[in-house]
Amino acid sequence: MGDSNYNPKVNSSGQDPVLKQAELDYMKIIEQKNRERVQKLKQISRKNRITGLAIGAGVLSIYAYSILAVKQETFLDDFEEPTKVQQ
Repeated sequence: MGDSNYNPKVNSSGQDPVLKQAELDYMKIIEQKNRERVQKLKQISRKNRITGLAIGAGVLSIYAYSILAVKQETFLDDFEEPTKVQQ
């Protein structure tokens, strides 16, 4: 293995700094933007779950109402077969 792909460890403790202060500041800005992005994605995910549950509850309630309404129909209970005419 060659050493051309070797990257030294980053030491941000202040002793023998490998990175400049501007680079450290830039890393902090990027970390903050990433945290904000993750928070926004969590909020969107939460809203999507709530919307999905609301739609699912609506569908289930319509289904349950339809089944209940069909069970209450009685117009076929009084149905009498017509008498057959023999020829």
